[in-house]
Amino acid sequence: MFRKSDKEDKRSAWGLTYGNYKPAKEGLREALCTLANGYFGTRGAASETPASRINYPATYIAGVYNKLATKIAGRKVLNEDMVNCPNWLCLSFKFGDGPWLTPVGCKILSYEQGLDMKKGVLSRHMRLKDKNGRIAAISEERIVSMSSPHIGAIRYTLVSENYEGPVTLRTALDGDVRNSGVERYGQLRNTHLEALSAGTYGVNGIYLLVRTSQSRVVIAEASRTRIFLAGREEHVNGKTLLRQKKYIGREFSVNVKRGQPCIAEKTVAIYTSRDRGVSDPLKAAMHDIKKTGRFGSLLEEHAEKMQRLWKEFDIEIDGDIFSQKALRLHVFHLMQTASDNNYRLDIDAGLPARGLHGEAYRGHVFWDEMYVLHLYDLRLPDISKALLTYRYRRLEEARRAARREGYRGAMLPWQSGSTGGEETQTLHLNPLSGKWGPDHSHCQRHVSFAVAYNFWKHWERTRDMDFLEGYGAETIIAIAQFGASLAKFSKDDGRYHTSGLMGPDEFHEKMPGARKTGFRDNAYTNVLIVWTLMRGLEVMGMISDAKREEIMRKLRITRKDAARWDDITRKMNVVIDERGIIAQFDGYFSLKELDLEAYRAKYDNIKRMDRILKAEGKSPDKYKLAKQADVLMLFYIFEPAEIKNIFARLGYRFDRTMLKDNYDHYVKRTSHGSTLSKVVHCYISHILGRKKEAWEWYQSVLESDIYDTQGGTTPEGIHAGVMGGSVYITVKGFAGVHFMRDRIMIDPKLPRKWSRVRMNLRYRDSRIGITIRPRYVELSILGGKRTELTVFVNGKEHIISKGAVCRIRS
Repeated sequence: MFRKSDKEDKRSAWGLTYGNYKPAKEGLREALCTLANGYFGTRGAASETPASRINYPATYIAGVYNKLATKIAGRKVLNEDMVNCPNWLCLSFKFGDGPWLTPVGCKILSYEQGLDMKKGVLSRHMRLKDKNGRIAAISEERIVSMSSPHIGAIRYTLVSENYEGPVTLRTALDGDVRNSGVERYGQLRNTHLEALSAGTYGVNGIYLLVRTSQSRVVIAEASRTRIFLAGREEHVNGKTLLRQKKYIGREFSVNVKRGQPCIAEKTVAIYTSRDRGVSDPLKAAMHDIKKTGRFGSLLEEHAEKMQRLWKEFDIEIDGDIFSQKALRLHVFHLMQTASDNNYRLDIDAGLPARGLHGEAYRGHVFWDEMYVLHLYDLRLPDISKALLTYRYRRLEEARRAARREGYRGAMLPWQSGSTGGEETQTLHLNPLSGKWGPDHSHCQRHVSFAVAYNFWKHWERTRDMDFLEGYGAETIIAIAQFGASLAKFSKDDGRYHTSGLMGPDEFHEKMPGARKTGFRDNAYTNVLIVWTLMRGLEVMGMISDAKREEIMRKLRITRKDAARWDDITRKMNVVIDERGIIAQFDGYFSLKELDLEAYRAKYDNIKRMDRILKAEGKSPDKYKLAKQADVLMLFYIFEPAEIKNIFARLGYRFDRTMLKDNYDHYVKRTSHGSTLSKVVHCYISHILGRKKEAWEWYQSVLESDIYDTQGGTTPEGIHAGVMGGSVYITVKGFAGVHFMRDRIMIDPKLPRKWSRVRMNLRYRDSRIGITIRPRYVELSILGGKRTELTVFVNGKEHIISKGAVCRIRS
């Protein structure tokens, strides 16, 4: 499938190919072959199979959540999930009175499944033999339309090799589904859908109307299945199958001849009561189905739209097929998770950490935007606007959350769903011990500052003053206000301190023996608070007087508050020892060392050392151990010069030696229990000039989902953050493209195997073509209002003009 051979041709870099059927790998393949368009996503499960231990067909609609309560360990636990919506794939054949032709129920003579990323098409080709010895060649093509975002379609072709006679086709919409895609959630209630109505229309149409039990979202699916023999449509009245109230199906019988293709084209339209401008979801779905043409025309329109998107998003790499293919897979799934349909349809949804691909993390929105939004900002920034608007619309809920905890400003949740309230689970199952324990991860208040960072970076990359005034300024200032309220001044040392907070690490929840959760002076959070306050003050000076007065009045911010903010940016405490090592939190240096190599020899996979230690009756809180980069995150999100300025403002020293020493200290003590960790370590090792080490990290980043290196997590959904991180490393790290406040800087350091990197990026109001080779850089202005741009290549200034290709030696 993903061979690292340089002999592969360039066409293979656009696709995934599986040349066999492996039940144990179906979950991973279903996630990696998910098709989506920003509005909804459908896993790449076989259309013939229901949910089982092997297959998990599931469809998720952006922003559709539902809450259910479950009694666990004597407590009532409320969880909100992104809902598994009715399965529209259901499509299968059988010969005469034989069994249904499925990969599970028949003998497989040959099997191939492929994902064409360029066109956004999933295909399967298989030859099956039923128990009576009858052989069928089956081909399936599937799309989730990027051009018509409410439409999904299948073209299913059956050719009988040694049988003539009646064939039965079954097509259905199945709403009798559950959220059962994550095994460790098995003890939780998972039936989210209630039946409203189901029925048939015309000679080949069916519809299903359901509603989520708590959030009361109405979901409508209408489908039509057309059958073609010898190129002519067969108008066959189907037998209606109604099982319970959440399932509707039809069976059609036709006679086939040996070698004659029998083609079924199934099209579905999906709408919900959340959709903008839609008063009747079922009527809208049925209207779309009636006006929708053949599969071929849908595919053509969809492929054209995909071509336009790839023109913006593709990053071409010559000399390294594996990196090219893996990077394209990452970009492909991020394009599907959030597309221009998010703003075209005004979809009120954030960026789920696991995409529209599975149910891990319950489909919640975390801080992954920090790793991903640059992809959209520099290509189609309106996608970023749509995702940031989701945050803005929940600002009032964030302010209510802050008030409940005794803070000011806007405190955003660690896990966000439908309302913007805190959706982090209160109990967590340790699969190694089988025990439920408290989950304190909601104490990661740094998510709020990540959101402020995303709004600021969007403005910095686009210079969209209208969006800053309308949405960004209030968000950044409200979050700055929250950050200021976390900081408490101590007369003892003349410094501001924070307490009760957790950083990204997540293995550490409190100091050994402490009763309260969280830490004093988590370095990452404290520095982010300082940065956010600086940006909040800066934004106040950038926006119009009227807007500033409006925000300050609304948030009740006074001049005295602003003066305190400035004071915090000069006196926030960061614990640094005499070696220049930044303490992850106050008290970190008093923790015990842990022999990770001994644990690696014992357990092999030590990524989730927290679970291993707890299963052994120990606490990770006692050790200098990290799940993922915490302190090192500072050097991932900020330029070294920016860190130096922040530290100087606080009265601390920072230089490149400290960067190296901190990296060396923490890399030895990190188990990389999160895919995001290797992204950070890769980027930092790259800027330290450790080429071999950076390349090894980069390969690990690219392999994380393809090979499911976290051991069973990718079948539960792709990791959006690591996918965005791989693009960041490629563009900013290896290609060396930096969009600073007032300039474009290119300082390429291509890996040895790469002979060329090519991409199109947007810088403010200009679209730029960038080609980087080992000895030179080619730049051109492809669109926009500007006729000239100033670019610094390896520190030297150059002017590029519209209509000409500028070649610069590097």
